[in-house]
Amino acid sequence: MTGRVCVITGASRGIGKASAEALASLGASLLLVCRRQADGDKVASEISRPQSPSPDVVAADLSSQSEIRRAAALIGNLHPQIHVLVNNAGVFRRRRELTSDGLEQQFAVNHLAYFLLTNLLLDRLKEAAPSRIINVSSGAHSGSHLDFADLQGERGYDGSRAYSQSKLANILFTYELARRLRGSGVTVNCLHPGVIATRLLANYMGIPAAGGALARTFGAKPEKGAETIVYLASSPEVAGISGKYFVDKRPVTSSRESYDEAAARRLWEVSEQLTGLSS
Repeated sequence: MTGRVCVITGASRGIGKASAEALASLGASLLLVCRRQADGDKVASEISRPQSPSPDVVAADLSSQSEIRRAAALIGNLHPQIHVLVNNAGVFRRRRELTSDGLEQQFAVNHLAYFLLTNLLLDRLKEAAPSRIINVSSGAHSGSHLDFADLQGERGYDGSRAYSQSKLANILFTYELARRLRGSGVTVNCLHPGVIATRLLANYMGIPAAGGALARTFGAKPEKGAETIVYLASSPEVAGISGKYFVDKRPVTSSRESYDEAAARRLWEVSEQLTGLSS
């Protein structure tokens, strides 16, 4: 990975931090996107390696589209070429909360942030081809469906249902983007990292902070969750493979609904409208 630039969102803790540590050990040049600058700087200092440049840090609240646009501009200024983009940042909200853009938090952070940041950085990824995009989804997508009449959960909000819907959106986005990027040299895949003891899992289960013994009982360590991310970012075995869903470093079948191309195209169009992007 020496000389390859990897951008990782949600890199200040959990799976994102573990992925950054592993990629740093392989010699990658890292750019960490974190909500708070101080948190990102702390991680950067902890994972700096003599054989690779010190990680760059860009602070951004990914629930805000203006912050995402500012972050993308900063990233582009720092790195004209990006070889790997890992969309990892995510949230779970038990109660319906709105972003500064007036959007439901989980749909905004877990899906629209992936969509907007990826599209804003796409020219940098194409410039660096062969390059890779990795979207962290979840097995929670199974059994979910997109209710296009109520994507924002206005008619009736359930946190778990909204989370599952956002993770299904990750997969639909991955498959649609893979179709659109054929022949570009940019691959895009998604994955289920497993049930990992992170703060998100603790929030999802309504148990104490993920660092506690109770949370560890219900999830593996973040390093385990990072394994498939690092594999997709670095392994020659997946060079040229695109539009797949991985679990434990193997491509597997995702839910039936995730292969609905009409739904994927419709989601893309809705996402363009909600982010102000045009084809």
